[in-house]
Amino acid sequence: MTTYQHDRVLPYDDSGLSKTQQVASMFDDIAGRYDFLNRFLSGGVDLWWRKKAISELKGPDAIGSCIIGSGAGQILDVATGTGDMALMTFKRLHPQKVTGIDISEGMLALGKQKVHQVGLAAQIELKSGDSQAIPFGDNSFDAVTVAFGVRNFEHLEQGLEEIKRVLKPGGKLVVLEFSRPKGAFGHLYQWYMGRVTPFICTLLSRNKKAYTYLGKSIQAFPEGADFTAVLQKTGYRQPSAKALTMGICSIYTGIK
Repeated sequence: MTTYQHDRVLPYDDSGLSKTQQVASMFDDIAGRYDFLNRFLSGGVDLWWRKKAISELKGPDAIGSCIIGSGAGQILDVATGTGDMALMTFKRLHPQKVTGIDISEGMLALGKQKVHQVGLAAQIELKSGDSQAIPFGDNSFDAVTVAFGVRNFEHLEQGLEEIKRVLKPGGKLVVLEFSRPKGAFGHLYQWYMGRVTPFICTLLSRNKKAYTYLGKSIQAFPEGADFTAVLQKTGYRQPSAKALTMGICSIYTGIK
């Protein structure tokens, strides 16, 4: 299986732990400030990005013969973190159930609190799970979402193949991920991610390495046509890419 450049980008280079273990430890450490920093660093635009990604699942033709909404459909959110995507997906589409999995127990604990606070524990389940070995049977879900999580997969192709395994035939994968703007704005963005973001996050979260890793993993990730090629290689039909906000992030889709 192909090893991609971002697979070798680690939060803690000298720890001796696997990428999965390091990423879980990193998110456990920053969990308490994660939601605030997302809103602060993006100016709240990340919420709009998530809404745009979720809209890819709307309508009777969005995922073949499966209809998401009006009490129909099972959705899996991989790398769910504190449950933002799972909560927003349920509130916007009202499927039968949303299940979120993540490798960070610290993030999941906060996500479960948020789910209980809005009274949706029966409709949204958050549990421990890794993209490399998703704890569900074949053909279990009508759709799968991954928001800002594929960069953290230890083995990209293995994670995408696992997602395809648990998707029903005709089911849709929607990935929301950071990408790299081009031109003059791209240079400004690289400076912001390389200098400003780690400095701010060191002040607010006391974990500079986590946000240094964020910038490095974005730079190394196979974006745009390179990622749709990976989707095609791992067996997804009709792979597509759509850039948002001058290329800061992109929505990728594929059909099983």
